[in-house]
Amino acid sequence: MEKAQPVKGWYVLRAISGKESKVKETLEGQMRNTDLGNYLFQVLIPTEKVVAVRNGKKTTKERNMFSGYVFIEAILEGEVEYLLRNTTYVIDFLKGRGKDARPERLRENEVMRMLGTADDLNERAEDSVNDYIVGETVKVISGPFTGFNGEISEVYPDKKKLKVLVKIFGRGTTLELDNSQVERE
Repeated sequence: MEKAQPVKGWYVLRAISGKESKVKETLEGQMRNTDLGNYLFQVLIPTEKVVAVRNGKKTTKERNMFSGYVFIEAILEGEVEYLLRNTTYVIDFLKGRGKDARPERLRENEVMRMLGTADDLNERAEDSVNDYIVGETVKVISGPFTGFNGEISEVYPDKKKLKVLVKIFGRGTTLELDNSQVERE
């Protein structure tokens, strides 16, 4: 029986949660400085942008979409599987059940979905900030007017700001607020 030719594919390494970037750094260093670069082509940690409001300031953080997993494009031939499995902070490959199970290669549609989803989420996080419309009712969630409701009178998508008409003591007052300072009713 002839041995199957090794194929380049995407695999998943299980890593200690929170140490994914260390695994990526280590593997990329080995790709540059050793023969591993002939067998390992890409190391990916899909992330998404998360917008949070803290103390009235909008912050954008990157968060791992799949905590504890590092995606690699590699040819698992010879000692490559052993080297990857024994990288610092790597637990093992994601693989099938059974004592002698081999690392499972991701299907092409899974890889495309993962790569596409990561791109879509990052674009959506940036675009969703500008989708307020004039006449919409919003609630102020940070700043000195927290808790007040108002109606959007103007939208400045390029500045990510809004003019909101709120009633204070029965009188209409216009406030200029960041998009991050309001939420939909």
